[in-house]
Amino acid sequence: MLSAKTPETTELSRVDRREFIKTGSLAAGAVAFGVPALLRGQNLNSKLNIACIGIGGKGRSDTDACAGENIVSLCDVDSGSAAYETQTKKYPNAKFYKDFRQMLDQMGDRIDAVTVSTPDHMHAIVASMAMKRNKAVFCQKPLTQTIYEARYLRQMAHKRKLVTQMGNQGSASDGLRRAVETIQDGLIGQVHEVHVWTNRPVWPQAMERPAGEDPVPATLDWDMWIGPAPMRPYKGSRNPKDRDGIYEPFNWRGWQDFGTGALGDMACHTVNMPFRALDLDHPTEIEAMPLGPMNKESYPLGSKIRFAFPKRKGRIPLEHPHLFHHYRKIEHDPVTLWWYDGGQPDPAARGGHDLSNKPPIELTADIVALQGKVPNSGCLLIGDRGTVFSPDDYGTNFFVKLKGEEKFVHYLEHPAMAQYPERIPRNLHPGNLLHPANLVLAHAQEWLTAIKENKPEMCYSRFDVAARLTEIMLLGCVSLRAGQKIEWDGPKMVAENCPQAAQFIRRQDRSGWDLS
Repeated sequence: MLSAKTPETTELSRVDRREFIKTGSLAAGAVAFGVPALLRGQNLNSKLNIACIGIGGKGRSDTDACAGENIVSLCDVDSGSAAYETQTKKYPNAKFYKDFRQMLDQMGDRIDAVTVSTPDHMHAIVASMAMKRNKAVFCQKPLTQTIYEARYLRQMAHKRKLVTQMGNQGSASDGLRRAVETIQDGLIGQVHEVHVWTNRPVWPQAMERPAGEDPVPATLDWDMWIGPAPMRPYKGSRNPKDRDGIYEPFNWRGWQDFGTGALGDMACHTVNMPFRALDLDHPTEIEAMPLGPMNKESYPLGSKIRFAFPKRKGRIPLEHPHLFHHYRKIEHDPVTLWWYDGGQPDPAARGGHDLSNKPPIELTADIVALQGKVPNSGCLLIGDRGTVFSPDDYGTNFFVKLKGEEKFVHYLEHPAMAQYPERIPRNLHPGNLLHPANLVLAHAQEWLTAIKENKPEMCYSRFDVAARLTEIMLLGCVSLRAGQKIEWDGPKMVAENCPQAAQFIRRQDRSGWDLS
């Protein structure tokens, strides 16, 4: 079992290109030592060499968000996809690979940073191999498919002092950071309940494995796509005219061997704000209740999951830190977080459910009064002095209703907000951060700037933070798959009451696909 103090593999001694760039970039903070401004600007403006692994779906926008740098390599298991045609034309100087291992072996000394936009089950395998070579890594959410992997990458990033970022782009928004600092500073008092819901899944779930086998397309490396998961026969689309097959390129999210269901897909977005605001760490109990049957192959059509967190302490930065005091301590009461996804079966609806799985109506009356209905995704924090409601997937926007007030008021207009100073640094890449595409760009730019300045702490969703959020959310998947409530010992990574959960906490990888 991985220990928090286990030393990671020995760091590479050679100085690669990224080390040269980041060493030069230290000049940015060296004004006091007489370094010319021109030299500082040249170093900060040096372009990084980026390799992008997984270029379809989310990988397309992750690649494009780095287009201001040098895209030197593109890697994808399918050279017959629309994304392959689009992206190879857009980046004609990038060398294309199907196998990320060959790419890193052949081009490692020419690569500064890597984006990882593969299916969930490949995240940790790819990221750890890049990190072993001391590359900065941007990895899509959820950071990993298992709890063990999340802790492994967190320790690896810490040990090697790497610049990392998980792709939950709402982290870039001013609104999310404003919610975090004001809730921490007591805006709604002690929070005892959190309710988070989503419109996912929007892909098939509650399926058994299909029988038979289809020919593997000539352009697809099926063995590479399967990666660390147990090998299974390839199955294409049930409709020959539909490129979206049983497993790839999109429907893998609902399969337990490859994805993490609705919870893994969206909770790293929607739970991100309360996770930070309430300093959530290891829950002590996780109880998942599937809507409908739960099998051994895919996630259910819906689920309701309870996470119980004990009393805990947090540290928040002071608005005006000084020599001896940079933080102040706060204490949080126990809190219960409820997660809702899916709904009752509806074969005609997208995802096969009716979107009915939401918080109880007695908790959402004020939301209905504000918006006319309960939105398909949202987050509600209930404190002893009031409530905060965020109506989107990313926490970029929120409303406040304090005790004695009749209705929710937008945070930019609520008079109580004025008493809470801004103390969390904002993303340095401004723009309309309410627009999802701009969030993606700003989130990636934060990572790229941090690489050039050699400041891992600049990344608001660095692995030290993102791995803890990922661990929490994956515990819901563990409870679903184990079929019972989990009593969790977080530091030891053990479900004390449920030994059969161990296989879901740390999976048995297929031979040849170990973490690096």
